[in-house]
Amino acid sequence: MAQDRGHFSRIGFILAAAGSAVGLGNIWRFPTTVGSNGGGLFVLLYIVSVILIALPVLIAEITLGRATGKNPVGAFMAIQPGTPWKFVGYLGVITAFMILSYYSVIAGRAIGYFVKALLGHFSGMTAESSTAMYSQFTVNFPLQLGLLILFILLTVYVVSRGVSGGIERYSKILMPVLLGILCLLLIRSLTLKGAMRGIEFYLKPDFSAFNARVVVAAMGQAFFSLSLGMGTMITYGSYISKKDNIPASAGWITLFDTGIAIFAGFIIFPAIFALGMDPNQGSGIMFNTLPVLFAKMPGGSIFGAFFFLLLSIAALTSTISILEVAVAYYIDEKKKQRTRAAAVIGFVALLFGIPSALSDGAVPFLTDLPVVKMGWLGLWDYIWGNMSLAIGAFFIALFVGYAWKTSNALAEIRSENQGFRMAGAWTFAIKYVVPVFILAIFIGLLL
Repeated sequence: MAQDRGHFSRIGFILAAAGSAVGLGNIWRFPTTVGSNGGGLFVLLYIVSVILIALPVLIAEITLGRATGKNPVGAFMAIQPGTPWKFVGYLGVITAFMILSYYSVIAGRAIGYFVKALLGHFSGMTAESSTAMYSQFTVNFPLQLGLLILFILLTVYVVSRGVSGGIERYSKILMPVLLGILCLLLIRSLTLKGAMRGIEFYLKPDFSAFNARVVVAAMGQAFFSLSLGMGTMITYGSYISKKDNIPASAGWITLFDTGIAIFAGFIIFPAIFALGMDPNQGSGIMFNTLPVLFAKMPGGSIFGAFFFLLLSIAALTSTISILEVAVAYYIDEKKKQRTRAAAVIGFVALLFGIPSALSDGAVPFLTDLPVVKMGWLGLWDYIWGNMSLAIGAFFIALFVGYAWKTSNALAEIRSENQGFRMAGAWTFAIKYVVPVFILAIFIGLLL
């Protein structure tokens, strides 16, 4: 069974985990959430959430995975057998699965726009024609379904190859490509006339807009982009050796993730304001904005193709890790073969993804749900991408801090004579800062 489960090399773990963290969460969801939450204040709260909340939880999840060598459910059962703690693991598996279902819809759209760019559809694009193109694109259900199927198949294929044969190999190739293309786009966006207005929106906080909803959005974004609260990092931690330095690896992963998110904002918002567009566009912010930007650039079709290729690559590195959570559970607990588990779970995720694919115009009911006044994709993202991740992180902090005990976690972190100079700060954060902060924010939502 150990051979079927797989393992990571040291560099493979950092690249694969960074690949999980760097994806649509940074390049699509981060700008979308910044734009709908007022800009600079959200960015500030996001950075604070990453440092005070997300990084301690990331270290805790990796440590829990390595100590047990298990998937999220198996990890809790190994340390606290016969207790309700296993349901925190089940919540992680379910959350990862649900995120995969709608995440793959956006990922499929990135592939569609990659093809559009190659075919020259961005030529002569204006703000009005770009918005119209995206609307016509999303209402085409056969196309949306086909792109969803294609992306699920790509994800299943890579995960079915196993950790070293699939995930690690692809991450080593994709991550450097992703970073290189981002740098090119960053340079071009910052040189646009009027870009400084976008930078001001992006970096200047408006503290009058502070409320619990914005804090939840910032915290949820930190968890989402770092793949926390859904068992991904517990699963990836189970594949590393005792010789790997967990705090150092977590630091590099967080640096990659936060850096890519900030990069994405410097690409999107200068372009939005330079083109005279609205930053609060919702989930279509990139698809409406960037074709216009590319149309105004020399070689815009090439730049457009590169960007949406990048987005597809980034999305694939993330969906690989998300699917791996459920696959690892079935390998460990149900003794299923990897290829079959990946195929079955991928098929079910496809079925759950169909309502999200229909929720941007193809079906009016799913596009504007009566009670919540948002589309199915937006609702699913709020439930699973914000609330569920925060709940999962809350209970993981309680488990590591009080049920497993931080002393045992620190013993695991320091195995093979590994140092951890911030042990005291991490212990305080995981026992007090993380749970109190998350609980306070949820109370704030109810008031």
